[in-house]
Amino acid sequence: MYSYKNISDYHQQLRNDEISCLEAVEYFLQKIKDNSNLNAFVEVYEDESRERAKFLDARRKSGATTGKLYGVIIALKDVICFQGHKLSAASKILNGFTSIYNSTAVENLLKEDAIIIGNCNCDEFAMGSTNENSFYGRVKNALDETKVSGGSSGGSAVAVQAGLCMASLGSDTGGSVRQPADFCGIVGMKPSYGTISRHGLIAYASSFDQIGIFANNVEDVSNILETISGPDKFDSTVKQQKTVNIIFNRPEEKVGFPKYKIALFKNAMTHESLDSEIKTEIYNLAESLRNDGNIIEEIDFDLIDFIVPAYYILTTAEASSNLSRYDGVRYGYHNSENETDLNTFYKKTRGLGFGKEVKKRIMLGTFVLSEGYYDAYFTKAQQVRKLLVSRTRDIFQKFDAILLPTAPSTAFDAGGMKKDSIAMYLADIYTVYANLAGIPGISLPLFKHSDNMPFGAQILTSKYNERTLLELSEMILKKYKRY
Repeated sequence: MYSYKNISDYHQQLRNDEISCLEAVEYFLQKIKDNSNLNAFVEVYEDESRERAKFLDARRKSGATTGKLYGVIIALKDVICFQGHKLSAASKILNGFTSIYNSTAVENLLKEDAIIIGNCNCDEFAMGSTNENSFYGRVKNALDETKVSGGSSGGSAVAVQAGLCMASLGSDTGGSVRQPADFCGIVGMKPSYGTISRHGLIAYASSFDQIGIFANNVEDVSNILETISGPDKFDSTVKQQKTVNIIFNRPEEKVGFPKYKIALFKNAMTHESLDSEIKTEIYNLAESLRNDGNIIEEIDFDLIDFIVPAYYILTTAEASSNLSRYDGVRYGYHNSENETDLNTFYKKTRGLGFGKEVKKRIMLGTFVLSEGYYDAYFTKAQQVRKLLVSRTRDIFQKFDAILLPTAPSTAFDAGGMKKDSIAMYLADIYTVYANLAGIPGISLPLFKHSDNMPFGAQILTSKYNERTLLELSEMILKKYKRY
């Protein structure tokens, strides 16, 4: 029976002819079929992935040079463009739409010989924390189907959690990679804003969105990050240097891990929303790190209660603008029944095409941008964001990293947040900070709760300092994982 460990091990198996790309693809296709009840995939590219696997096997046997992600089987969130394949952002309004080009991230994966096995379910237009706001229905958590998978990249998280692919890509606007990774017990990383091109990523909030990575280990995350990062002429916000994989090229037994100075936000750890078991384990982790020679300091961060309001004001404002293009005229769903004029056509199409959560956020965004309220809401939120960026810069003058919970609780009960959207928004308290500040963050699966669900810790570092983030994460997982 084939068992996937990591990319390095898989490549060694290929070199030893213990497995072929085609055999690996067949294994994962069968796993997807056996776990179809989880609703993780919107579409599976069965024939295409088989043909690509055969092509890659033939290339290797011919002695041709193979790419960094040769034969690695990856799934995409249904907001990332893959030419010639359906793309809907899990929304009725894009039902039947086919992407006419590849995202830059997909181009980079294909150049390095990856195999894309399908696209994954998500919250509609990446708006949600439970993956229950989808045109295709909710994604179920493979560990307990009565629990949510987290969102908005819940399908991508469950695809890795349930072993339906080797790794997957999601998008993270306010925690949409890290929170589902936490709920599913896997690694989920959001790089710094501008590390990975957003070209070909359906926009939710353009100054927050970033493609992120799900995997079972930090080494795979690092390898994929190196492959898909770097400059892109189609995205002016992207960093002009590639993120180079340095960490895993050194023998750990000779070099060892450095010691770190890590900040712990006192205000986050004493927040009333934080589960007591999660709080205890994060403090225990901090003490273990301290006992191993790292410096851990609790510091005041008095802006924590402003983070979620600022985030939802700014992201809904950007969403109201970004989603105005979905009008049913040029592509996607449209409703022309009893059409009397263009205005009525727009109202019917958008009213029936968008789900409840998306319409709510469009209306909120339009409100905060409206005359008479712009300064009271949008301008104030921008000022809070500026303060956060400044305070964050000051923190990283003194510290290598920040340690936080990823979420205040383990995975919610399915349907549990539908009646209280405010509670759901407030549950983003520990993840939206990284998006507001544009810094990288990762969720590490470390612990198991008394309710039998996993949870972990979140590590943040300064902007573009993914090297420290990944190195510290590797050390923490190797030394302190109890799940």
